[in-house]
Amino acid sequence: QVPLVESGGGLVQAGGSLRLSCAASGRTFSTYSMGWFRQAPGKEREFVAVINWNGGSTDYADSVKGRFTISRDNAKNTVYLEMISLKPEDTAVYYCAASFYAGTGHQRPNDYRYWGQGTQVTVSS
Repeated sequence: QVPLVESGGGLVQAGGSLRLSCAASGRTFSTYSMGWFRQAPGKEREFVAVINWNGGSTDYADSVKGRFTISRDNAKNTVYLEMISLKPEDTAVYYCAASFYAGTGHQRPNDYRYWGQGTQVTVSS
């Protein structure tokens, strides 16, 4: 088990920024690729960003490239999602997840084994 707890969500105006954190428990955190997903009301959960075990490789959804940055600190068992230039369409519940697989090529929700409870991000226009 890898319990995950997200934090850092909130209400922000369009153009603003937020940093989400995802804290993990256990000694195996550094072995997992970690991803961020989001789900807006009435929509399917969608991939946002992924980072490999040591932070050396990342990938992003086209909709967030250039605005979001994923990073991790294995010493703190934490993965981050820095979000700038936020848009109303970024409004969603954001989830972090630990992947079954190594690398950054697996970007479907079913590729991920452990999930946090989610944190709400609301961007007002």
